[in-house]
Amino acid sequence: MPHALIIANLNCDQILRLSRPLQSGARIHYEEEGYRLGGGAANTGLGLLWAGHQVSLLSQVGSDSRGDWLLDEARELGFNTSLVHRHVGATQPLQLLMEPNGERTILRPNRPRLLLPQQFDANAYQAIYVNLSAERLPQLMRQAVNAGSLVVAQLPKDLAQRPCHYLLTSNDDLAQHEISDPWAFGQQIGGEQLRAFIVTQGEQGAIAYTAEGQLHCPAIAAELVDSTGAGDCYAGGLIDALLKQQPLAHAMEDAARWAAFAISSNSSLPPVSLQHYLRR
Repeated sequence: MPHALIIANLNCDQILRLSRPLQSGARIHYEEEGYRLGGGAANTGLGLLWAGHQVSLLSQVGSDSRGDWLLDEARELGFNTSLVHRHVGATQPLQLLMEPNGERTILRPNRPRLLLPQQFDANAYQAIYVNLSAERLPQLMRQAVNAGSLVVAQLPKDLAQRPCHYLLTSNDDLAQHEISDPWAFGQQIGGEQLRAFIVTQGEQGAIAYTAEGQLHCPAIAAELVDSTGAGDCYAGGLIDALLKQQPLAHAMEDAARWAAFAISSNSSLPPVSLQHYLRR
């Protein structure tokens, strides 16, 4: 059974349902819908658990009752949380402002930078997914690449080095940078071992930039209910297919299907419909 390590945030999401889209200067009513487990760690890892992989989380939560709750929820789902760091202080919730059309605005609290373990056995994992920043993270990722692990990463906002085989981002995030050659840009971040730089484009699908050219994969049609976690769920589908030695085109198709399940559900986590699909 392949073992995946997810290096990403484990969040407590506070859901605020808005009466209408955000607009500067407006007065908008909202309904509070409570708290739920979320973050890239859970959004990517849960589908991998359902697909039959072992999943360990490398993240951090506060040393308070909310942090206890997050870890209990994660363990109950089947995650190995032995690498989750407990930082001093409270676990601040992440606020999701949900608009009627399913789009969301994220209010992210300031939190301490993740402390990576001093000892790291890269040989213990067949795949590593990275979606945060931390000290010594490029060295850890390079160690994993050299050990033969499949390494997949989201494009960091600070454009720091992310030695990986597959680098992911969204079209909206990429638009913040002036880029004339996406493949060369991806290699600057991912390194010479990069196999593909994948840019998701919502309902337009996704484009993979490679040394050989471009590969387009259409989106899977789905009603947009809640877009939270779609990118991380896409990454989970991609990792699952690549671990099964599927070609990139097939892996992107699987990833698009996983993302379609994610956006069609009112949840921070992949919906149970994805679990049923994977177990068929």
